[in-house]
Amino acid sequence: MAERPKMLREERAKQFMPFAALKGYPEALRKKEKRIVQKRELSEEHQEELDRKLHQVRKNDIITVVYFCNNEYLEQTGMVSKMDVKARVLYIVNTRILFDDIYDISGEHFC
Repeated sequence: MAERPKMLREERAKQFMPFAALKGYPEALRKKEKRIVQKRELSEEHQEELDRKLHQVRKNDIITVVYFCNNEYLEQTGMVSKMDVKARVLYIVNTRILFDDIYDISGEHFC
């Protein structure tokens, strides 16, 4: 039986190097990490601007809302399915957003 040649030390070390089965997975996880932030206090002018925009929103409008939820700011774009002024709640499709959590509203029909 023929004897195998000895493996060089550098070649042998390669066998024990880390192996990434899912290339790019660690980077993707870092991008999805939740960054906990404090809810921003809105100035009176900013609150008035949001109030003006909320008065323009109608059912079936397509809008984008930036809102605070679970210690982070999220952005939701979609059709307004319901708006309950008394309960101070806006629904974009099935997402329930409290008026007090809204940071910004944008859409084609806003000035």
